[in-house]
Amino acid sequence: MISEKEVVQFFIMKGLDDEEPITNLKLQKLLYYAKGFHQAIFDNPLFQEKLQAWTHGPVVPSVYHEYKHYGTAPITELEYNPSEKFDGEQLELLNEVWSVFGQFSAWKLRDMSHNEKLWLDHEKDASVMEDEELGSYFKTRLK
Repeated sequence: MISEKEVVQFFIMKGLDDEEPITNLKLQKLLYYAKGFHQAIFDNPLFQEKLQAWTHGPVVPSVYHEYKHYGTAPITELEYNPSEKFDGEQLELLNEVWSVFGQFSAWKLRDMSHNEKLWLDHEKDASVMEDEELGSYFKTRLK
């Protein structure tokens, strides 16, 4: 299993490559979609840390805290090229998530996640979204 940090680095790299650096809010939503679709397709988590339902949608807490000093500004730091950390299926999935969801603004992604049953089921108590639950929900989105 790869780490959430490696997935984070992948999405930061994609934003910088496309000359549209991403914010922490957008990063959180990309992590949500990547982990959800990975769980649905491969029946195992993309990374270990669980997502939580926060005010602005699903969040990976450690990643949020690592990048919160950026506020609403784009994340422009990149420590390494993470592409070689992923197997072919993971890389294909992450590129597809970027292709489909990376085109949207952070606030559009926030609004999209706020209309999804999974987040609505957790929003009141800011509870953890278990991997199995994430996979079951995203399997419905594959059809």
